[in-house]
Amino acid sequence: MATSVAQSSSTLASLDQKVALAKRCSHEGVVAGAKAAIVASIATAIPTMASVRMLPWARANLNHTAQALIITTVAGAAYFIVADKTVLATARKNSLKHVPNMKP
Repeated sequence: MATSVAQSSSTLASLDQKVALAKRCSHEGVVAGAKAAIVASIATAIPTMASVRMLPWARANLNHTAQALIITTVAGAAYFIVADKTVLATARKNSLKHVPNMKP
Protein backbone atom coordinates (compact mmCIF):
# COMPACT_ATOMS: atom_id res chain seq x y z
CA MET A 1 0.00 0.00 0.00
CA ALA A 2 2.83 2.39 0.86
CA THR A 3 4.51 1.82 -2.50
CA SER A 4 1.21 2.54 -4.24
CA VAL A 5 0.91 5.89 -2.47
CA ALA A 6 4.53 6.75 -3.29
CA GLN A 7 4.02 5.83 -6.94
CA SER A 8 0.84 7.86 -7.21
CA SER A 9 2.47 10.93 -5.65
CA SER A 10 5.45 10.68 -8.01
CA THR A 11 3.03 10.22 -10.92
CA LEU A 12 1.08 13.31 -9.86
CA ALA A 13 4.30 15.31 -9.52
CA SER A 14 5.35 14.19 -12.98
CA LEU A 15 1.93 15.08 -14.34
CA ASP A 16 2.07 18.54 -12.72
CA GLN A 17 5.51 19.07 -14.21
CA LYS A 18 4.23 18.11 -17.67
CA VAL A 19 1.24 20.44 -17.34
CA ALA A 20 3.49 23.32 -16.28
CA LEU A 21 5.81 22.63 -19.20
CA ALA A 22 2.87 22.57 -21.62
CA LYS A 23 1.54 25.87 -20.26
CA ARG A 24 4.96 27.50 -20.64
CA CYS A 25 5.28 26.10 -24.14
CA SER A 26 1.89 27.44 -25.21
CA HIS A 27 2.57 30.81 -23.58
CA GLU A 28 5.80 31.14 -25.59
CA GLY A 29 3.78 30.40 -28.72
CA VAL A 30 1.20 33.05 -27.87
CA VAL A 31 3.87 35.70 -27.24
CA ALA A 32 5.77 34.88 -30.43
CA GLY A 33 2.54 34.83 -32.43
CA ALA A 34 1.45 38.20 -31.05
CA LYS A 35 4.79 39.75 -31.95
CA ALA A 36 4.55 38.35 -35.47
CA ALA A 37 0.98 39.61 -35.84
CA ILE A 38 2.02 43.13 -34.86
CA VAL A 39 4.89 43.16 -37.34
CA ALA A 40 2.69 41.69 -40.09
CA SER A 41 -0.04 44.26 -39.41
CA ILE A 42 2.36 47.14 -39.79
CA ALA A 43 4.05 45.59 -42.82
CA THR A 44 0.65 45.13 -44.48
CA ALA A 45 -1.02 48.37 -43.41
CA ILE A 46 1.60 50.66 -44.90
CA PRO A 47 1.41 49.39 -48.50
CA THR A 48 -2.36 48.92 -48.30
CA MET A 49 -2.94 52.50 -47.22
CA ALA A 50 -0.40 53.82 -49.72
CA SER A 51 -1.98 51.92 -52.60
CA VAL A 52 -5.45 53.21 -51.73
CA ARG A 53 -4.16 56.76 -51.82
CA MET A 54 -2.03 56.43 -54.97
CA LEU A 55 -3.68 53.88 -57.28
CA PRO A 56 -6.99 54.78 -58.91
CA TRP A 57 -8.14 51.14 -59.05
CA ALA A 58 -7.49 50.62 -55.34
CA ARG A 59 -9.20 53.90 -54.47
CA ALA A 60 -12.30 52.84 -56.40
CA ASN A 61 -12.48 49.23 -55.22
CA LEU A 62 -10.98 48.95 -51.73
CA ASN A 63 -13.27 50.52 -49.14
CA HIS A 64 -12.44 50.63 -45.42
CA THR A 65 -13.82 47.16 -44.84
CA ALA A 66 -11.68 45.64 -47.57
CA GLN A 67 -8.58 47.36 -46.22
CA ALA A 68 -9.26 46.08 -42.71
CA LEU A 69 -9.91 42.59 -44.05
CA ILE A 70 -6.58 42.54 -45.90
CA ILE A 71 -4.65 43.67 -42.84
CA THR A 72 -6.38 41.38 -40.33
CA THR A 73 -6.10 38.34 -42.61
CA VAL A 74 -2.35 38.75 -42.85
CA ALA A 75 -2.04 39.40 -39.10
CA GLY A 76 -4.13 36.34 -38.25
CA ALA A 77 -2.17 34.10 -40.59
CA ALA A 78 1.13 35.34 -39.17
CA TYR A 79 -0.09 34.76 -35.61
CA PHE A 80 -1.17 31.18 -36.19
CA ILE A 81 1.83 30.20 -38.30
CA VAL A 82 4.40 31.58 -35.86
CA ALA A 83 2.56 30.36 -32.76
CA ASP A 84 2.29 26.85 -34.21
CA LYS A 85 5.95 26.74 -35.20
CA THR A 86 7.01 28.05 -31.80
CA VAL A 87 4.93 25.53 -29.88
CA LEU A 88 6.21 22.66 -32.02
CA ALA A 89 9.83 23.79 -31.72
CA THR A 90 9.54 24.17 -27.95
CA ALA A 91 7.86 20.79 -27.60
CA ARG A 92 10.53 19.17 -29.74
CA LYS A 93 13.29 20.81 -27.70
CA ASN A 94 11.70 19.71 -24.43
CA SER A 95 11.06 16.17 -25.61
CA LEU A 96 14.67 15.76 -26.73
CA LYS A 97 15.89 16.77 -23.27
CA HIS A 98 14.36 13.62 -21.77
CA VAL A 99 15.64 11.17 -24.41
CA PRO A 100 18.97 9.52 -23.64
CA ASN A 101 21.71 10.12 -26.19
CA MET A 102 21.43 7.57 -28.95
CA LYS A 103 24.47 6.55 -30.97
CA PRO A 104 24.03 6.49 -34.75
